[in-house]
Amino acid sequence: MSETTEYVPPKVWTWDKESGGRFANINRPVAGPTHDKVLPVGKHPFQLYSLGTPNGVKVTVMFEELLAAGHKGAEYDAWLINIGGGDQFGSGFVEINPNSKIPALLDRSTNPPTRLFESGSMLLYLAEKFGAFLPKDHYKRTEALNWLFWQMGSAPFLGGGFGHFYAYAPIKIEYAINRYAMETKRQLDVLDRHLATHEWMAGDEYSIADMAICPWYGALVKGQLYNDSAAFLSAQDYTHVQRWADAFIARPAVKRGRMVNKAFGDPSTQLVERHDASDFELRTQDKVLAQAEK
Repeated sequence: MSETTEYVPPKVWTWDKESGGRFANINRPVAGPTHDKVLPVGKHPFQLYSLGTPNGVKVTVMFEELLAAGHKGAEYDAWLINIGGGDQFGSGFVEINPNSKIPALLDRSTNPPTRLFESGSMLLYLAEKFGAFLPKDHYKRTEALNWLFWQMGSAPFLGGGFGHFYAYAPIKIEYAINRYAMETKRQLDVLDRHLATHEWMAGDEYSIADMAICPWYGALVKGQLYNDSAAFLSAQDYTHVQRWADAFIARPAVKRGRMVNKAFGDPSTQLVERHDASDFELRTQDKVLAQAEK
C-alpha cells in the first residue's frame, strides 16, 4: 500500500472549510439552525420532512405498509428536504430534529404534537402506535429489535465509512477504502448467514427490522448505492441477502415508499412530495415536468 503524504495531526484541530470535499458547504462542527425557516404543514396527522436516501426510505416504506394494511390513521404528508441546499439547518427543521439529519417527523395526532428524530425511533414509534410490523411473540419481537439496533449501529460504517471514502471523498485513500470495504463485507456476511435460515430478519414475519436494513444493504447488493460498489464488493456472492432484497423490493408498499421524496434518477419513479395516495398516479416528476411544458 502506498501513501503519497503522511498527515500529521495538529495538537488542536481547527475547522478548515476548504478541506470538506463534496459536502464542504453543508458540513460544520457546530449544531443549531443557520437560518429561520418555518416548515410547511399539510392536512394529515403525520408530517414527514425527508429525502429519499436509505434513512428516509425506511420511514416512507413504513407509512406505505401501514396504509396498505388498512391503518388509515397513518396518512401522512411528505415534504422534501434538500440537504445539499442546507434545508436541514432551517429553524423549523432543527426544532424537530436538533441533529439536523433527515428524516424528521411530527405526529400531530397527539396534544401537544410529538416530535421524532432518528429513523429507528420512528419505526418503533409507528409499530407500537399501530400495533403492526413488530411481532407480538416475545422471541420474535426481541429478534426484530436486535436487528433494528444492529442496523442503527452498523450502517454508519457502510455509509459514512465505505460509501464516503469509496464514492465521495475528494481523494482516494487506499487504507480508508480497504478498512471500510472489509467491514462492509463482514456485515454482509453477518446478514447472509442469518438469512440463510430465516425468511425475514425476525424469522417468518416481515417487520420494521427489514424496513430498516434493506434500504441500506439490499440497495447495496442490488447495485443502487455508491456507483459500481456492488461489483467492487462482490455483492453477487451474498445469495441469501440477494434473495431477501428481491422479496423486499417486490412488495407494492415498498415500491411506493421508495418513490417518496426521491429527487434523483428516473423522473417516473420520483414523487418529490406526497400528500395523497393518488399522487403516485398523478404527481410523479415526469408528469409534473410534462405539465409544466404545456
